[in-house]
Amino acid sequence: MSGVVPLPPATLHEQVAQRLRRMLVEGGIAPGAKLNERELCEELLVSRTPLREAIKMLAAEGLVELLPNRGAIAVSLSETDVLYTFEVMAGLEALSGELAAQRVTDAELAEIKALHFEMLAAYTRSDLSTYYGLNARIHSAINAAAKNPVLTATYNQVNARLQALRFRSNQDGAKWKRAVMEHEKMVDALTTRNPAAMRVVMLTHLHNKRDAVIAQLRQAAVAGGAA
Repeated sequence: MSGVVPLPPATLHEQVAQRLRRMLVEGGIAPGAKLNERELCEELLVSRTPLREAIKMLAAEGLVELLPNRGAIAVSLSETDVLYTFEVMAGLEALSGELAAQRVTDAELAEIKALHFEMLAAYTRSDLSTYYGLNARIHSAINAAAKNPVLTATYNQVNARLQALRFRSNQDGAKWKRAVMEHEKMVDALTTRNPAAMRVVMLTHLHNKRDAVIAQLRQAAVAGGAA
């Protein structure tokens, strides 16, 4: 009898990478800040070896930058970097949505809808951390439903650079509400298998997200200059 081989549990450095990733995305480690290995080892209760392996993983994802003689720092994108990255990300999200509307299975659609309802509940509670985690899973599920491995690999690489900025962009109440309404339109377009509508809503969603991020970066720059 051929049995299903269980997946091995996440290794220690993968678990550390997951926790560090959340700290970077949610602002526990600020953009541009140095990752202090001694402090992180104490906080995460690990030795330096798994911590350094985790940092290498996050460097490959684009969340941290490894500098000679300076160690690792959290990536801090300039306004120009953000504009260029969102330009690419908007195209990737639009293509993901368009293909997903054509290729999504009933089971995949049901899962996306379930995640959407969970996300709405988190929004109602103003639970930004849970909301963002579910939001990211929805976008990844839409990308997976496109069934194009090259698109997925590129999407994951580019999206890693924007995670922290996308998280913080929902801290504005009006913009957060608009993002939720756009997600409602995504679910509608997927349900009706409408590629054109899905492409439009994904582009609109990313352009609005880009504008919110740029506005925050400019406000932070003004506040920093006044300090």
